[in-house]
Amino acid sequence: MLPWYKQFWPWFLILLPGTAVVATLYTVVIANQYADDLVVDDYYKEGLAINRQLERQNQAKALGLIAKLNSQERQLDIEINGPIEAPQLRLLLSHAMESDRDFAVPVQKIAPGQYRVFLPQALKGRWHWTLDEGVSSQWRIDGDHLF
Repeated sequence: MLPWYKQFWPWFLILLPGTAVVATLYTVVIANQYADDLVVDDYYKEGLAINRQLERQNQAKALGLIAKLNSQERQLDIEINGPIEAPQLRLLLSHAMESDRDFAVPVQKIAPGQYRVFLPQALKGRWHWTLDEGVSSQWRIDGDHLF
């Protein structure tokens, strides 16, 4: 009679739970690597900041500011209706699901009410955008754009 380690059935019976253990470890690695960014660590400060954001959005509405985005490849043109004369604005592009893809770019004025920026990479899908004058801006325009 052959020793146990040279027979088929013991290895087959060990392989079944061994496969489950390996699959579990792989699932844990995937869950940690691609975790959702839905929970904010400092939710209290985030809640207080929402009031400031709403004030800036209301200020943009009171000024009658409306922005329209047009994209071609990596070029993004922004048309703003309203009393804005700033030579440069800030555009924050936020991905819907992956916060590590969010980025901000300066937008240069090319004509009255016309701004242009060349994006560092071509974007695909729906992105949320925020347009303002920078850190001390009194107004803010938000929207979504499909690239």
